[in-house]
Order: sequence, then C-alpha cells, then structure tokens
Amino acid sequence: MSPTSTISEPPSRAALRSARRVCVKAGTSVVANEDGRPSLTRLGAIAEQIAELSRSGVQVIFVSSGAVGMGKRVLRKQSKLSMTVQEWHNEQDNNSQQKVKGGTSAGVSTSTSFASLLNLNARPHTFEEKAKCYDSACAAAGQFEMMNFYSSLFDQADVSASQILVTQSDFTNDHRKQNLMYTVDRLLTLGVIPIINENDAVSANEGYTSANIFSDNDSLAALCARSFSAEVLVLLTDVPGVYDSSPKENPNARLLPLYRNDIPIAIGTKSSQGRGGMSSKIDAATFAVSAAGDGDDSSVCSACVVAAGSDLDSIRAILGPDPKYGSKGTLFVTPGSDLETQALIDFKSESPSSTGISANQTNVSKEARQKAVEARTEARKLQVLPHAVRKNMLYAIANALLEREDEIMAANAMDVDQAEADGTALVLRKRLKLTDQKLATLSSGLRQIADQPDPLGVLKAKREVSHNLELSLLTVPIGVLMIIFESRPDSMPQIAALALASGNGLLLKGGKEAVNSNAKLHEIIGDAVEEGSNGNIKRSIIALVTSRGQVADMLSLDDVIDLVIPRGSNALVSYIKGNTRIPVLGHADGVCHVYIDSSCEDATAASNLVVDAKIDYPSACNAMETLLLHKDTVTGVASSVLMALRAAGVKCLGGPAAMKMGLADVAAAELKCEYGDLTCMVEVVDSMDDAIDWIHQYGSGHTESIVCADDSPNGEEFLRRVDAACVFKNASTRFADGFRFGLGAEVGISTGRIHSRGPVGVEGLLTTKWQLRSNGGVSYVGEYAGEAPKKKYTHKELM
Repeated sequence: MSPTSTISEPPSRAALRSARRVCVKAGTSVVANEDGRPSLTRLGAIAEQIAELSRSGVQVIFVSSGAVGMGKRVLRKQSKLSMTVQEWHNEQDNNSQQKVKGGTSAGVSTSTSFASLLNLNARPHTFEEKAKCYDSACAAAGQFEMMNFYSSLFDQADVSASQILVTQSDFTNDHRKQNLMYTVDRLLTLGVIPIINENDAVSANEGYTSANIFSDNDSLAALCARSFSAEVLVLLTDVPGVYDSSPKENPNARLLPLYRNDIPIAIGTKSSQGRGGMSSKIDAATFAVSAAGDGDDSSVCSACVVAAGSDLDSIRAILGPDPKYGSKGTLFVTPGSDLETQALIDFKSESPSSTGISANQTNVSKEARQKAVEARTEARKLQVLPHAVRKNMLYAIANALLEREDEIMAANAMDVDQAEADGTALVLRKRLKLTDQKLATLSSGLRQIADQPDPLGVLKAKREVSHNLELSLLTVPIGVLMIIFESRPDSMPQIAALALASGNGLLLKGGKEAVNSNAKLHEIIGDAVEEGSNGNIKRSIIALVTSRGQVADMLSLDDVIDLVIPRGSNALVSYIKGNTRIPVLGHADGVCHVYIDSSCEDATAASNLVVDAKIDYPSACNAMETLLLHKDTVTGVASSVLMALRAAGVKCLGGPAAMKMGLADVAAAELKCEYGDLTCMVEVVDSMDDAIDWIHQYGSGHTESIVCADDSPNGEEFLRRVDAACVFKNASTRFADGFRFGLGAEVGISTGRIHSRGPVGVEGLLTTKWQLRSNGGVSYVGEYAGEAPKKKYTHKELM
C-alpha cells in the first residue's frame, strides 16, 4: 500500500495539493549563505522540487532573492583584482592604521583603476543614496551569477527556466502589467519556469517604503501570486514558520499551524541577510490571501504557507501529491472562505486555544447532523403523500413570493447596502439584487413546476422475469440534497420548489452577502410549506445553514446527505469536490463559446445573437466568454459583430491569431477564462474543425453555439461533434437555463457525465428503484437451478 493511502492529513492542507498554479518565493537567507555564496544544497533541493511539480502538470512561478548578496561577493572580488600592487600595499597600511586606532576597515579602498563602490565616502551622496547605488551594482552583478546557477540546476532536471526582472511601474502601468501577465502565462503554458526578481539595478531599491507597491521580495511574491492567478503561495524563509514569539529569544515559543489575526505575535530580530523579516512575511502572506475586491477581481490566491527553506522537502510537503512528508509551516487562508472554515476545524483538535474557537462551536457537527436527519425524515413523509399535496405547497410558495414582496425587498435592500459598504465586487452585487421582475419570474416558474405531471412513481421499465414474477423500474427521490450557492438569493425559491416537487429533503447554504434575503425567503418558504401541506410536512424539510462551520461539517455527513450541488465560483466548486465523499453535481467554470461559421452571411442577425449572449447577463455562467471567428468572416460579418460588441460596451481581448490580424488592442492573459463581466476574448480559426478543437481544449463543457446559414450542413455537424452539456445552432448561449428549457427552474447546470447533464430540473433530482412482484406464491432462486429446474426465466419486456 502506498504512503498516500496510510497517512492522513488535515483536509485544509490536502486541498493545497490540488492547486494547478502556484508561486514559490525563496528568501536571501535560503538562497545564499552568510558569506554571500550560493547555497548549493538548498538551491539544488528547490530546483528539484519545482521540477517535480512542473513535470506533474503544476505551473510554478518562482520568485527568488539573493542577487544583491551574491553581487557583493562578486564586486569585492573584482575590486581586489582591479587594484595595482601599490594600491594593495596602501590598503594594507590603511587597514593597519585603522586597527591601531580602534577603527574598522571598509574592506576596499579607492582605486584609480576601479572606483570602488564600497568606499561610500568617496561619493558626495547621502547614506541612502550610497546604499542604493551600491546595491544596484551588486544586483546587476549578482543576477548574472544567480541565473547561471538556476540555469544549470534546472537543465539538470530537464526543465526550462526564464528570467523576468520587474519594477514598480510594471504593476502600476496597465499596459505594462498586461504584457507582463501575458508573458508569465505564455511561459507557464509552455512549461517554462519564470524566475522573477525586482530589477534593483534599475529601481535602486525604490520599493523600500510602504507607499510603494512592493517593499521587498516577500511583498513582490504576494503581488505576483495575486496578479498571475496563483492559487497557493509558498514563502520559504530561515525559520519553520510563524511562532507566537521569537524562537531565538523564547525557547518555549510555539509554531502556529494556522495564522489568525486575533492571535498575538511577538516578532523577533530579522535575519542579517535580505531586507525582509518575519513581519514582512506576515504582511505579505496576509495580503496574498486577502479577498479580491473591485480592483482585483482576478485574484484566486486562497492560501499561503510560510515554511523553512532549510527543510529540503518543504515544497513537496506542501504542494506535492504525497502527504508522507507531513504538514510544514504556517498556513494563511482567505478570511471568510470555506478553506478557512475547514482549517479552523482541522486545527482546533491540535490546539483549541490557538484557533480561538468558542465552546459553542464544538457541537456544530451534532447540530448539522440533526438538521440533515430532520430533512430526511420529512422527505420520507412527503414521498408517500399524494401529488396534490406537493402541488399545493408549490402554489403556496409562488403566492407568498408576491404577497410578501415588500418584506423580501426590504431584507434584500439591507444586503445590497451592506455589500456596497463592504466594497463587494460589482459582479456579485448585481447577482445579489432582487427586483419586482425577478420575483414575478420566480413565481411564474414555480407555478410551471407545480403544473408538471407527477415525477414520482413513473414507470421506466417493466419486464416479466418468469411466469408470475414481474420486475418494474420506477422513479423515486434521491433523498437529501445539499445546495450551496453564492450571492444569488433568487436561487433559494427555485431550488426549494424543485426539491419539494421531486420529494427530496433540502439543506441550503447561501452566500454571506445575502444573509438577510436568505433568512427572509427561508421564513416565507417554511410558512408556505406548512400551510400548503395543512401541517403534514414541517418546515424542517428545508433547512438553512447559517454557520460557516456547519458547511464544512455537513460535507463529511455522507451517511445522511446524498448529493451536493454547488452553485458559485470555480474556487467554491473545487473546494467542495476536494473536501467531501458525497457525490457532487455541478460545474466549476462557465467558459462558453460562440463560433461564427464561414457560411454565415447575415451580419445583423449574427451581431444580435453575439451581443445577447454576452450582455444579457454578463455574470451568468451561460454568458459568452469567447468569440471564435472563421478566417473568411474577418473582413465581413466578423467586423460588424465586433463593432456591435464594442458599441454595447464590451471589451474585446485578442487571442494569438486575432492579435496578429489587428482585431484587438490588448492580448488576452488566458485562453480559458470566465470573465463574468463585459469582457470577452476574440480568436480567429481556419476551419470549423479548428473551432471544435479549440472549444474542446479551452471550453468547460457548459454551452457552445454556432452561427451559420440555415441550410449549412456545418450546423448539424457542430451539434453532433461538440462535446458539451448544451450545444446550440443559431441560438444564444443564454438559452441554457432551466426556466427557458421549460423545466420551471433549475438547481444548477451540470457539466458532469454521470446522472444528469445541462440544466438540472426535477428529473435531475430523481433516481430509480426496482420493484419485484411475485404473483401466485413465493419465488426463490433455487427453483431455477439444477439440471431439471422447476421454473424458467422468460425475460419478456412488458413495455
């Protein structure tokens, strides 16, 4: 048995191993020894571990310090070599005189053949200016030596590396930042390790104050992790992690497995090498995992680990596929995230006092189980009641949404106001806001579900097994569903209606942004359930999870929860899939394409469809994110379509071919991206075959559409060949919706291949069971066995 099957680790640490893009930073104390010479042992281990990750498909961004330290040694050596014999004797005399006087030597004196940068008195500058000038020259000399080492080490591991030197303006200037992001993404896509460092030779350490965008390589690494879409950041330093006090000054200092802002930290003296310290690492790690805001919506960095670079297995212990090396360092996580919830649960058993978990939270698991069990009990009662009872309950909810509209809108207004005050991203605020039209549409959809035929007990197959032995297959509820959704309170009535119509129990967890809206809607739905069923079904059939801890606990309740359906971001879906044994139904990305075929000649129709697919609801998962243009349409239909998109306020980024043709001004940083706003990517393809290949490579299997002539055979071929949950011909991707499909509503859109695919309505929440009826006495297998069986199998289909 492999070590991975015998060694367990906290789920919050195990989740880091699923990251596909990471950033690793090695500090000066890790890269170089105290004398400035590179540490071959540590550098070799770092290169080997990064190469292992790269070969396993993980994209690694490497931020390295150490150039200045190495450069100092180079310049000292070069200064010595540049001296004349007379100058060398003069230096020895000066050093002897200084020692007699109790002074110290600078190590190098002024040379007529080499103006020493080490003799700061020879330059009429302030001390700060001298230090900058000195470090700039050291950086220039050290970068060359450092990259020679890295090039040699990565060559030995058969991995390619490249160097990127950055300054503050590379991140503050939008154009330069876009170019930088494209460069990094392109290198990573090709399997090249970008080695990033500050260009001290040019910036002269200008980033030394809090007013600058980065003040050391720790903050530079955090900025790189956020800017270049790294999911995890690892900061390698000279200590095993963050302690509650300095381990050098306090022998009883305790290493923290999880960092929290409410835990007091005593920072000791910083290393003699580098310009950062533990304080800068804590600041950088906290910044790296801070929640994305309006100005930083693309950040996906949810975890950072501060660990020892002297531990030659640190990187593989944190990010590698095998947990046998144990958990290393101190974990930082995004506040309020599901990963934080799991981490708090993971580490409370190791050190309850360090996590700050109150006694009231220790019984969360018991409460979570109780809610799940109550929902299952009520669901089993609902299954045996007539269809008319479920129908009455749905009508009661539909009526209540309109009758109590004022209450709902008041609660929603509180959430919207709070979201604006908190600086919540505009995309999430749009999803959060309820309107009269949304409530009317919800009510109409619920009536549509209620008017559908009874989905339970539908006979799917009937077979005569033998004479008087009849087998039937019929539909039944799945059991208890857990739906987790973000920022969309209008999801709750839809999901509740579909669960009730299919006879399932339901646990709901909405986003924290909609706490008031969700509470009010849950109250109204609960009242309607009890009213519509005449008290036969309790409101506990639909439970609302309000504590963040309860979600993590419920993910472990695979004995009482039968299916989890996450509706939200890629990070949410990935987290849930990686932290539960319960089956998960849903999609992680909504990267939808519209392909303009060479047969398309109606520019107006194509423009209307494409604009609708993008702007009708830009943050929806079925909105178009990539527009593919056949090369023959570039000077005709495509030109009109692009003009229409831009006129509608859409920012069009260019793929490689589109940039060459001048169809866009800014290159797309990623070829697969769910923008969720008025941004899309445009790319040109040579044929429909190329378009389909592109969709299969960069799509998410959600919804794909072709725009072509009505009589073109390409339309039907596209429908047949494209592998996605929804494939359309001459229709907007926005049609991929349960209400528009006539399902009444949907619990989500599934891109999986098992059980249900596409918009999931009532049928997607059903499973089947077999019923075997023996008529005219009992039946047993022994009657069918032996050389002279009493009975024979007939296996005759009855329907």
